[in-house]
Amino acid sequence: MSDRKYTIYAIDFDGTLCESIWPEIGEPNMALIEHLKKRRRQGNKIILWTCRVGERLQEAVDWCKGYGLEFDAVNENLPEMIEKYGNDSRKIFADCYFEDKSACKTKYNIPYKSGE
Repeated sequence: MSDRKYTIYAIDFDGTLCESIWPEIGEPNMALIEHLKKRRRQGNKIILWTCRVGERLQEAVDWCKGYGLEFDAVNENLPEMIEKYGNDSRKIFADCYFEDKSACKTKYNIPYKSGE
């Protein structure tokens, strides 16, 4: 059993935090963005977990910041998890994963599509 006092959320970008219109950035999923901001204010950790890299990744991070959503890690594990397990594996360690390809999470509009 972990003595950790917070929940780790791994969040996808395209189709989850925003409408998926790659390579552009679609309309924001404000229900999920506000939920994550609240969770982070409560002391939980948020990891942006996306296939975006380079300039497209930076665009996504900046876009999120524009909505007040910041991350404890981006496409990598939290420093305390890297230390605990001795590496930064390709699989992100989290307690909760938000991904548009996973089961439908209607409470947070996943998969997110604007205008519906």
